[in-house]
Amino acid sequence: MRSVFVAASVALAISILLTPYLIRFFARQGFGQEIRAEGPESHQAKRGTPTMGGVAILISLWIGYLVSHLLTGDPMTASALLVLFLTTALGAVGFLDDFIKIRRQRNLGLNKTSKLVGQLLTAAIFGILALRFANDRELTPASPNLSFVRDITVLSFGVIGFVVFGYVVIAAWSNAVNLTDGLDGLAAGTAAMVLATYVIIAFWQFRNACVADFPAGCYQVRDPLDVALVAAAAMGGCIGFLWWNAAPARIFMGDTGSLALGGLIAGLSIVTRTELLLVVIGGVFVVEALSVALQIVVFRTTGRRLFRMAPFHHHFELAGWAETTVIIRFWLLAAMCAALGLGLFYSEWLTASAGL
Repeated sequence: MRSVFVAASVALAISILLTPYLIRFFARQGFGQEIRAEGPESHQAKRGTPTMGGVAILISLWIGYLVSHLLTGDPMTASALLVLFLTTALGAVGFLDDFIKIRRQRNLGLNKTSKLVGQLLTAAIFGILALRFANDRELTPASPNLSFVRDITVLSFGVIGFVVFGYVVIAAWSNAVNLTDGLDGLAAGTAAMVLATYVIIAFWQFRNACVADFPAGCYQVRDPLDVALVAAAAMGGCIGFLWWNAAPARIFMGDTGSLALGGLIAGLSIVTRTELLLVVIGGVFVVEALSVALQIVVFRTTGRRLFRMAPFHHHFELAGWAETTVIIRFWLLAAMCAALGLGLFYSEWLTASAGL
């Protein structure tokens, strides 16, 4: 448990202390955010606010994780390193997207094809490697089975099917977090709650792992403690970044942060065997992505808009809600989704441990 606290606290400190330096550096370089012309008028005042702040989250994540291992002397594991690879690679795709936006001074960076290729290559490498590196109990970081709280063995994808499924999961969550990142602190605060939930889930799996006697309700998961370290470091990084990103934001995470965080929570769901449970835990991200999809479908079929503007948070802004009101209420919804997901996770363990 000490290693989890070390990872979180180190990442929190690094993120809080590093972000103001990035704000000044990016401001000197002219790395300012471009704002959608069709967005709420109040957002035009944010034009020029330094972006690419996701760099601070990534750096604090890595430092928090590495320092924790240096202090404990425990070896790094395949599961954690694969999730870190996924997070960093998608962060690199997002960084390139942000950089193009800045250089061309527009709100469009990589085209859809380029971003798709970046996500596809990253997800394919992760998916292939995640089914390797079996430990002494023949457990690999990921499983080819669909999972809710643990593997649903009757729903197996096979190797190729799992790689395709992994791409869908990773692309969906990275884009969902990206769409949510439209208000000051909304994505960072929501992601911190999701990551805190995964700290608890992974640590609980570690405390109830199937070892020698295979007690009822135990978890067949590889490296749960190290996965908890990754989630804790990322949570600390998000909270530290939120100190500077909360309204009125002095820096935005940009696609660098949103794509990385989306890939991170997707990777955590895969290695903890909770892909379907994440739909509940990350309910705010799901609603934001669905609002965009529904807006497109309804407009193309009827010629009318379902919402005043998508993603969903802008609908409430255009309805007259203050930005901070929207943010706080969405945070409350995120907390409720995380609590509900954690409750489902624990209730499943109670049922399984009772042998029912």
